[in-house]
Amino acid sequence: MNLNLVGKRALVTGASRGLGYAVANGLALEGANLAINSRSPEKVAAASRELAIQTGAKVVPLAGDVADPSVPAELVNRTVEALGGLDILVTNAGGPPSGRFESFDDAAWQQAIELSLMSHVRLIRSALPFLRQSAAPSVLTVTSYSVKQPIPNLVFSNSIRAAVVGLTKSLALELGSDGIRFNSILPAWTETERVYDLMSYRAQTNGTTVEEEIRKQSEASVFKRMSSPEEFANAAVFLCSPAAAYITGVMLTVDGGMYKATL
Repeated sequence: MNLNLVGKRALVTGASRGLGYAVANGLALEGANLAINSRSPEKVAAASRELAIQTGAKVVPLAGDVADPSVPAELVNRTVEALGGLDILVTNAGGPPSGRFESFDDAAWQQAIELSLMSHVRLIRSALPFLRQSAAPSVLTVTSYSVKQPIPNLVFSNSIRAAVVGLTKSLALELGSDGIRFNSILPAWTETERVYDLMSYRAQTNGTTVEEEIRKQSEASVFKRMSSPEEFANAAVFLCSPAAAYITGVMLTVDGGMYKATL
């Protein structure tokens, strides 16, 4: 299938590694030009060089912490300046800390909200004027299947990412008349550094090993394994592409059958 992504211009945040990097790589392989973001100037520069070498795409590295209120607009404006416009926005950020409810104070909650909710809000708000000028505008928010099936010791993710899903669905309805599509992907356990960190936390809590915790979590999938970042990215790239032109307001669970409910 031709996804019609050649020459499209995309900004992917949280893209120096993990899911964001995999999405950026998938878009670049389909012919899109990219700006990618990470908090670390060194990591985003290295990721940008790697993507450019592997795919031949134009890849612009943009450093900045999306939890900082001033950064999202800067990232969008620098993307438009470098690429000449914006067709695709993928809002992704590192996950908030793990832990139990009573271990977090108001400051920790506010920090998690800035990272896991307001970064999406600010990126989308800044991008809208440029997306309205695109012939095929699309926004993809990266959330988690925890919004449907809460995960133990991830109270921030369980709570705050649900707000991002509500935002995504609301904007799909509100801005559909402008031709802008809004979708979200709800990944389950995927082989990323973030997941290995969470498995390390579980291993310490349970007195087991990381390998044992990965094995136990993998049992929740009908495939008895976690997803690869590339499998997640395949779904993300399709949803971002003009090939999915009639798909909006979708909250797609990429979970290998880990979510068990019928709705």
